[in-house]
Amino acid sequence: MAFLPDESRSLPPPPLLNKGVRGWRGHGGVHRQVLFATVGCFVGYQLVKRAEYVHAKVDRELFEYIRHHPVDFQAKTEKKRIGELLEDFHPVR
Repeated sequence: MAFLPDESRSLPPPPLLNKGVRGWRGHGGVHRQVLFATVGCFVGYQLVKRAEYVHAKVDRELFEYIRHHPVDFQAKTEKKRIGELLEDFHPVR
């Protein structure tokens, strides 16, 4: 499919059942419900797979940027206490 690049094929399949399932509509035959459920699962699978690919691509670009600019992302050794971050509270009456 042109919707997904070739490099997205190496990603693991996304978890479809954890994303949520919608209720059934009361009218229509069982064959329509099975058809729409099948089409919905296929479309949902492709959309979730596309979203996982886009997020993986963004993560790869961010980690590559961090790897090439280590000076900008040095760990801070001195931790500030919460009292140093907040201003003093003075109630207004």
